[in-house]
Amino acid sequence: MDYDYKEAMKLSNQVCFPLYAASRNVIGLYTPHLKKLGLTYTQYIAFLVLWEKDGITVGEICDKLMLDNGTLSPLLKKMEAAGYITRTRSEDDDRVVLITLTKEGRALQKKARDIPEKVASCCSLSPEKTKMLYDLLYELIGNQNSSKGETK
Repeated sequence: MDYDYKEAMKLSNQVCFPLYAASRNVIGLYTPHLKKLGLTYTQYIAFLVLWEKDGITVGEICDKLMLDNGTLSPLLKKMEAAGYITRTRSEDDDRVVLITLTKEGRALQKKARDIPEKVASCCSLSPEKTKMLYDLLYELIGNQNSSKGETK
């Protein structure tokens, strides 16, 4: 059977669209909570990485968030200007920048601690379906990274 490009070009046959729409919806659930803290969603996920492991390199944060340096650097500059982090060059290699939370950055975690629970309560998926979705999304991400020659 020949490839039917007209069928393939229908929005209803695109896996990218429900992923995009779901992503926008979920990020939208975070927005009112983050706005109270003066944070964007991308800043929030950067904080999640730093609250888990402080004093890491920009490259490590890029890897964890699957973002490039050009996207992350301006974000980190804003976080530094707000007094939440410090950026220092490594003594071993001045190309490497270390990110460390300030006292204010660590204190922000307490202010944000209820956000995961509040957002989870707005999602209408059972814990089993949530876990299944999580696993499928990471499988998809892994497949995409593998096709680019990257490893997870």
